[in-house]
Parts: sequence; structure tokens; C-alpha cells
Amino acid sequence: MERNEQKKHVVDLSDEERRTLEWFISTGERKAEDNMRARILLKADDGLTDAEICEHVGCSIGTPYKARKNYCKRGLAAIHRRKPDREYERKLDGDAEARLIKLACSDPPEGHARWTLHLLADELATLDEIDFESISHETVRQRLKNTLKPHLYDYWAIPAEDDGQFVYHMEDVLDLYHEPYDENRPVICFDETSKALRGHKRDPLPAQPGAVARVDTHYERNGKKNLHLAAEPLTGWVNVEITEKRRTCEWINRMVELADEHYPDADCIRVVLDNLNTHNPAAFYRFFPPNEAQAYLERFEFHYMPKHGSWLNMAEIEIGALKRQCLDRRIYRAATFRSVVAAWQDHRNAAVG
Repeated sequence: MERNEQKKHVVDLSDEERRTLEWFISTGERKAEDNMRARILLKADDGLTDAEICEHVGCSIGTPYKARKNYCKRGLAAIHRRKPDREYERKLDGDAEARLIKLACSDPPEGHARWTLHLLADELATLDEIDFESISHETVRQRLKNTLKPHLYDYWAIPAEDDGQFVYHMEDVLDLYHEPYDENRPVICFDETSKALRGHKRDPLPAQPGAVARVDTHYERNGKKNLHLAAEPLTGWVNVEITEKRRTCEWINRMVELADEHYPDADCIRVVLDNLNTHNPAAFYRFFPPNEAQAYLERFEFHYMPKHGSWLNMAEIEIGALKRQCLDRRIYRAATFRSVVAAWQDHRNAAVG
């Protein structure tokens, strides 16, 4: 049946058409759907069946048939969805668009947690000021895509109004950031994060022209590692330590490393950190004799972030860079994890001299 269907709409590209399609999929930024239709025509010209094309291109079973049919009617213009000789009338004028935005900013109907495109389309058509009986959800999406996304929301830590504690800690940290560099009194921003170790159950498919790389949704777990990051904003220096757990003793070890290894000659190490319960200076007396604990604490000055104000910690900038540049992938083995983090750290420090 499939062979007979393909005979109805045969794709027989000329040499010039083939060169045009190959150029189209390999240069510039194109719409994904246009790229896919171009690749389908090339595969069909190579003699592949629709099922084989679907496997190569990654599309639904009906898409190759539609692409072949449109090619036989429109030629290479078939790779574009819109027909060049058709006039498209804009259904929403300025007034209707304003009412759509107002509707999307209002509370959704009872029984719904948020507006969806279909809900907005149905509700908009019922307004007395609207003179059309129906509108597609795609039209709503097109109008809102650069203005609002009513189906999305984000969590945000909003500080309470007139919060004196927030203002006090915020100004303390900002004043510290404004001070000039002093090698005897370095300012160190400290923060922590974690990374789940996961491996591929199936080998990923590499990227190719017109198709992104593909990673299977299933993965193997191999535990979790904790990262303790210290950064000196005025010099660009960054240090990352990896541990199995994140307890008070790990935090104490990081502070001792700062004092003994990284800044042994500093008179005072000023540390900016959040209010995590493990960040407790009094814990020095749990792990060291009183005289030694006091000696360490005399070399530190701790500046705590305001609650709901961790974004003031400049260590989060480095953690964000670490996640984007190094950890945004699956890593299964702990040894590999330590190796790639160390390489990122070396590259980061080398970039600042």
C-alpha cells in the first residue's frame, strides 16, 4: 500500500533543486518545520519509503506524504507552510488584542489553576465586544508569544515589606562589596550545591544537520555529590571542593582550608555566606580545642545573606557558570565528575591570570 501511495506523488528533484535544498538545510537559521520538509524531500528523492523517512527525520507517519503531495503541487515552495500567493487576514485587531491581554492577566475560570490557550480562545469569543464567533488557540499563541505566557509562572522569593533584618544584612553585604581590594583582608563568597550522578542506559544520538542531539529519558542513578564553592570576586579566583555529604564538619573543613592553605598570610578572611544551619561559627569549638578554635575565629569575619536574599551572594554567579559550562550533562562516574570539575576550575582560574 505504501509503495502505491508513493507512486501518486513522486519526488524527482533536479540537480539544481537538490543543491538548493542541501544549501537550505546546511546554512543559516531556519524554521525547524521548514528544515524537516526539506530533508523529507531529499530522502524521498533518494528513494526511501515514508516509514524509512520517518525513522531518519523523526516525524509522524503522515508528514512525508503531505510533503510529497505539496511538492508535486507547489515545487520547492512546499517546504514553507504559508502559500506565497495567499493573503492572510489578521483576525485580531488592536482592540481585540488588548482585550486578549487583559483577559490573560485576569483570574482563570473557576475550576482551573491557570489560563490555557484553548480556554483563552473560547472565553475571548464570548465577549460582547468581539465580533467573531470563534478563534483558534494558535492565533492566541501567536499574539501572546512575545507579550505574555499565561500558562507559565515562576517561583520567586519576595521579601516582606518593611523588613529591617533584610535591609540590615543587604546593606552589610553591599558595603563589603564596595570596599577596595585588600590582600590582607580578602572577601570570599561561599556557597554549596549538589549534582546527581546519572548515566545513559542507551547511547545518545549525535546532532546532525536539521536535527538536535537526542538523549533517552531513562537513565541510571549513581548517587549524589556535594560541591562547596569559594570565590574571590575581586581577583576572579574560584575553588571547588567535592564531598559525599554536606554537614557542619564539611563546612568547617572548607573554612580551615581557606585559612591554612589559600590565605595563610591574611589578617582577616571576610566570608559572605547564606544562613544554612551548618554555617555555624560556634561549631569550631566542637571540632577543635578552645584555644585553637578561638585562633581560627579571630581570623574570620562572617557576613550572612538576608533571608530570601541569597541572590546577593556572588558565589551563585560562579555556581551558575559551573552548571551551564560543565555540569549540564549526565555524568555517571565519580572519578569523571571530579575530573571535569577540576578541569573547569583550572580553566576558570587561568582565564583571570
